[in-house]
Amino acid sequence: MPLTVVHAQTAPTRATGRRGSRPGGPLSPAEADVLRIVADPRTPVFVTVREGGRRRYSYWRPLDSATGRGGCYAALPTAECDKLHAAGRIALGEPLTDPARTIYRVKAIRTPAGSVRAVRDGAYAA
Repeated sequence: MPLTVVHAQTAPTRATGRRGSRPGGPLSPAEADVLRIVADPRTPVFVTVREGGRRRYSYWRPLDSATGRGGCYAALPTAECDKLHAAGRIALGEPLTDPARTIYRVKAIRTPAGSVRAVRDGAYAA
């Protein structure tokens, strides 16, 4: 059974009035979607850093035989990925460098219990 990430709806923080990921804090819906994709071991996610610092987070979306969609690279929202990286929820692997770019594997980092709960077969897991 695939693992599903469940998150609570986040409220704006008092200090900034914005939603977002703080170390150990709740995730925005967009950040939770990104973290769900990164945490799936069947979906390798990479970030490509070009000269000048431009970053693009992406993953391979496999072909879905039922809908006929997929079979292409899909980009993830850079702002949400950068917030997750700054908050320590995702980490970059060893760099693979060529003259025009550097590519890193992106992996999810375990968070303290309670901030993200895994659900398997409809029952909460610790």
